[in-house]
Amino acid sequence: MLHDKEGEPMAENRSGWAVGWTYFAAFMMVMLGFWHAIAGLSAILKKSVYTPGGQLGDGYFLKFDVSTWGWIHLILGILILLAGFGLLGGAVWARTVGVILAIISAIAAFAWIPYYPVWGIVIVALAVAVIWALTTHGRDVTMDAPM
Repeated sequence: MLHDKEGEPMAENRSGWAVGWTYFAAFMMVMLGFWHAIAGLSAILKKSVYTPGGQLGDGYFLKFDVSTWGWIHLILGILILLAGFGLLGGAVWARTVGVILAIISAIAAFAWIPYYPVWGIVIVALAVAVIWALTTHGRDVTMDAPM
């Protein structure tokens, strides 16, 4: 019987679909991180790139300056990118960090919707796909990684 890095028994017949979905999540994390970083840099360097589509009322609880959102996206993007590369390397920590960062990414993208609606919705959808893949099939990839 095969054992994972923590010594827990694992099935010898891993699903190719499971491994594929986890690698999909890793590649999506790399892309999400890159996209967040580009959006962040764009907002930091040229504030007029992103303007709210409608009037952000005083009741909007996530109303920040565009450059503040830029820094949030840049830092989040770098962290997601690093976790994605860690997941591709089979790091166990990257699964947990990846799920946490994907949740934060979805929340940040949801809050970004008034500034860039299509972009925000696409990032939320990809973050949900990453969360699903990592929580459902994440363990199968860590077996492939060298100890």
